[in-house]
Amino acid sequence: MLDVLTIAGSPSASSRSAAVLEHVRQTLERHGLHTRALSVRDLPPEDLIYGRVDSPAVLEAAALLRQARGVIIATPVYKAAYSGVLKAFLDLLPQGALTRKLVLPIATGGSPAHLLAIDYALRPVLAALGGQHILQGVYIVDAQLQLAGDGLHLDPELDARLDSALRYFADELNTGTTLVQAVHERAA
Repeated sequence: MLDVLTIAGSPSASSRSAAVLEHVRQTLERHGLHTRALSVRDLPPEDLIYGRVDSPAVLEAAALLRQARGVIIATPVYKAAYSGVLKAFLDLLPQGALTRKLVLPIATGGSPAHLLAIDYALRPVLAALGGQHILQGVYIVDAQLQLAGDGLHLDPELDARLDSALRYFADELNTGTTLVQAVHERAA
């Protein structure tokens, strides 16, 4: 079984949010979790634009999502919201795609002015997809990280916040007793 699917929502091949997700994947692998990466930008653009829910690439992405126990979505913030390519992808997913999934949203932005983009733009869409256990998101100001030839460098405050969020995420997955699972088990 797939433990965690990371979803990169940036249209750019070399984005800060994608670099953060790679760091996240490596960290979770060290916690013993099996991860897979999905970059929305690699899906056929015509499938996203024309809303082809039955395209092989979209169906494969949806199947990966179904297999995962946890999902981490990272996106840049553009004009106070998550990326359009991520929105196009999320719109193609089935209504309950995030049911019984632990979800951690991550966003990168140019300034603290868009700090609430996760709560006011992304979280409602994740909830509409059935996400009932959406963790507090991690918002990252671009100045808190640097992409260099030798990799990603996080400032100490960001490193501590991200590490704390990932430890909590991993603990929730490893214990297997998320609030969502407990509620569903009681109802069964």
